[in-house]
Amino acid sequence: MVMPPNNGTHIGFKAGRVWDPEFCAEADWVVVGTGAGGAVAALELARGGESVCMVEAGPWREPRDYPRSSYATMRDNMDGWGATIAMGRAMWPIVQASLVGGTTVVNSAIVVRTPGDIFDEWKRDHGFGGRALADDYWSAQDVIERELSVTATPQATMGRTNELAYKAGHALGMHDHDMHRNIDDCLGSGNCMQGCTNDRKRSANVTYIPEALAMGATLMSSAPVFQVRFERKRAAGVIGRFVHPRTRQKGRRFSVRARKGVIVAASATHSPALLMRSGVRHRAMGRYFRAHPGSGIFGIYDDPVDMNKGATQGWASTQFRTTKGLKLETLSIPLELVASRLSGAGHTLKRRLGAYRNLAMWVLAVRAEATGRVVRGPGGKPIVFYSATKSDMVRFREGAKLVAQMHFAAGAKAIVPGVYGIPYSLGPDELHKLDDIPPDPRVWTAIMSHIFGGCVMGTDPKRSVCTPDGAVRGYKQLYVMDASAIPSTLGVNPQHTIMAMARVQSRRILAG
Repeated sequence: MVMPPNNGTHIGFKAGRVWDPEFCAEADWVVVGTGAGGAVAALELARGGESVCMVEAGPWREPRDYPRSSYATMRDNMDGWGATIAMGRAMWPIVQASLVGGTTVVNSAIVVRTPGDIFDEWKRDHGFGGRALADDYWSAQDVIERELSVTATPQATMGRTNELAYKAGHALGMHDHDMHRNIDDCLGSGNCMQGCTNDRKRSANVTYIPEALAMGATLMSSAPVFQVRFERKRAAGVIGRFVHPRTRQKGRRFSVRARKGVIVAASATHSPALLMRSGVRHRAMGRYFRAHPGSGIFGIYDDPVDMNKGATQGWASTQFRTTKGLKLETLSIPLELVASRLSGAGHTLKRRLGAYRNLAMWVLAVRAEATGRVVRGPGGKPIVFYSATKSDMVRFREGAKLVAQMHFAAGAKAIVPGVYGIPYSLGPDELHKLDDIPPDPRVWTAIMSHIFGGCVMGTDPKRSVCTPDGAVRGYKQLYVMDASAIPSTLGVNPQHTIMAMARVQSRRILAG
């Protein structure tokens, strides 16, 4: 069966056996992935009159169906139950979603414009960028902010944990900024990471993807792509097999033919792995993987904070982005995740969890200098090798001290560093003990939520998989439009940059 283009259809899991005839579809463009990059690329092409088929490994979930617990979130929304791990001196989890809309569904909706110095860095180190590209990105971001209702977090739904952070930042003379988020009238329910069940977050699955469908695009969900198909060196489509969103039972095979080309936007881990499985060879493939690893420090307060009430993230400071390589921000997490962060067991853990209402968690994100590598593992799945450098770990320690100082400036009676070898809690007169943290990633409880690289752009054909327009070198009509193409860390949340990149590059495709 061949589906006609421009049918505006959503196709979910299709059961079948390996010997059944494959499910076939056809469009001008096939877009693999529906996160920040894929959704924008698909919509821009649809707006330009092209027929588009979006192919997403994860399922479609409506806001009313988002899970309420962290366990169910890992099961239903995250890539491999959130079990993707960066292998190295320490084993740090990589936070990625797997559902229609990608990580835009489960992030905190933070929107930060691409800093101007990034374009200078790209020009200096990678041969493209400069003011002209900055103007293109910023113009695209103007439009994105209007389309996604980007506004500062309203004071009425800020919540006490964010209010305390503002108080601390002002007391310490920090240059904070209003946290701008793609939220339409935030209710402050504190469940951004499970997906906004109030349907206030303007994630890609409730904005760009429905608009693309209304313009005639096709969406295939629960449909992981195994390979890009080529006719000689031209990307001619993709093949894969449906997978049931709950049981993970394999369903019917599928094939989507691309009359004009394929856009890969499957993430900084899956895009390089997909291209490797497809036989794409380049010395830089999978290399130059970068990240913003981070960790959180709890403050214990005399009065209830109730960090589950209010915006999940409503305060941030980028004051130390270029000087110390740090971003500081608030982050509210649910009780079950707090339990995983506190040491102890039995009665000890129960007693410590009893202070949940009086805890505030603020975090540090490090603009790390380390580079890693994505390789093709068993079954073609990505494996990430990454180890933070000694300098990165010094930044961790400096960030922890800054966050601890903030807590005490806001009136905390103690902090919980969550660092091996450091006492469970420290009072204001024990802050110097943080200086004893060794520059070893193994002592930290950390995650990697902002990842870049693996298919980086650039002008040097030896160091870049893609040209500055996202075209994969050595192949025709094959593009990468996600974080894997970004050749550096940003020091800020990447969603806005990814969306701007996809919009600019898609319009260049339309312009021929």
